[in-house]
Amino acid sequence: MQFNWGKRKPHCHIRGPFCHREAETRDRAIDELLEFIWNLRENGVSDVADLQREASDPEARNILSYMEQEGLFAREGDKVYLREKGEEKAREIIRRHRLTERLLMEIFELSEEEAEKEACKLEHILSPEVTDSVCTFLGHPPVCPHGKPIPPGKCCTAPEKSVKPLVMPLNDLDPGAEGRIVFISTNFPARLDKLSALGVAPGSIIKVRQKKPSPIIQVGETTVAVDPEIIHDIYVKAV
Repeated sequence: MQFNWGKRKPHCHIRGPFCHREAETRDRAIDELLEFIWNLRENGVSDVADLQREASDPEARNILSYMEQEGLFAREGDKVYLREKGEEKAREIIRRHRLTERLLMEIFELSEEEAEKEACKLEHILSPEVTDSVCTFLGHPPVCPHGKPIPPGKCCTAPEKSVKPLVMPLNDLDPGAEGRIVFISTNFPARLDKLSALGVAPGSIIKVRQKKPSPIIQVGETTVAVDPEIIHDIYVKAV
């Protein structure tokens, strides 16, 4: 099967289930299309024509028909939308893919291209238990390395976590402790610019000098008081 993936590279090679009758291959193709529909939706695209154009190969269209029969997605006029069954399945695929990207890029320091390639493989095979363990290990990151939201799992709201997070909000560091900044999650670009001007950026070593009454952080020779909410946006790995 060949998809017109636009700017996205087809890292996962997919064969048509109706040619080879392999359930595993069919399931992977379905995963890819559900992920594709999810990503289109995030980009504000939901037209049937757009989906058909992107999946223009005859085998891809066969799988789309199969998915529609299975109740994974539906069409309403010229719009396409995921049904409950497809929504949940797509959500889990996106979660596995984006968590894997975070793990491979930030912990194993793979390049973006390598991480994307491996994430395309692992998104099909990670069990829910392993996925939750990765999420907890990373400190329940809200976004992927590209800034796209990672759907939360049950582990994100569990009252007790059995695995200690490797990556945590800066606020969780004890005063005097240091951490290496892994990523900064904020919806305010101006805040990112301000922090970057202070040297607060991924890869930098940061210390919490105090948390109360106002948080004071130190990066290099710079010590500055910040708004309390900012130290919740900065995620670090303790050093």
